[in-house]
Amino acid sequence: MKVSEALPSAPRLLKFPQTGDAHTGFTTTATPPALPFQVARTYWTYLTPDEVLRGHHAHRALEQVLFAVSGSLEITLENPAGACLHFTLTRPDEGLYLAGLYWRTIRFHHQAVLLCLASQPYSEASYIRDYATFRGLAGQPTTE
Repeated sequence: MKVSEALPSAPRLLKFPQTGDAHTGFTTTATPPALPFQVARTYWTYLTPDEVLRGHHAHRALEQVLFAVSGSLEITLENPAGACLHFTLTRPDEGLYLAGLYWRTIRFHHQAVLLCLASQPYSEASYIRDYATFRGLAGQPTTE
């Protein structure tokens, strides 16, 4: 099987239910069935300077939902064939679903906080950190 034949479902924005009002504030909950996977890990990234571009990696099979729980994030995704998608996250009740095999770069805007829900525990083996290796996956047989 070729990677191009096994590409995961496309990245997409997911809307999560929110309760509350403008006078008291809001709460958003990310639970099944709104989440497309069971969460095995949660982490957040913050205090990233505006001029720093984060990410620069892909995952082999890990699924994630990314949230801008504060501020805004610009996310650029690329599949192994080179097709790019751009997303801007600005609402804490909206998450970006990502399956594996998408190279990502993330720009944090002033005091943005990224929350990530992940389908697997941390494993360095799940990462593809070399861009040339990632792009080489297009049309290559899979080994996993």
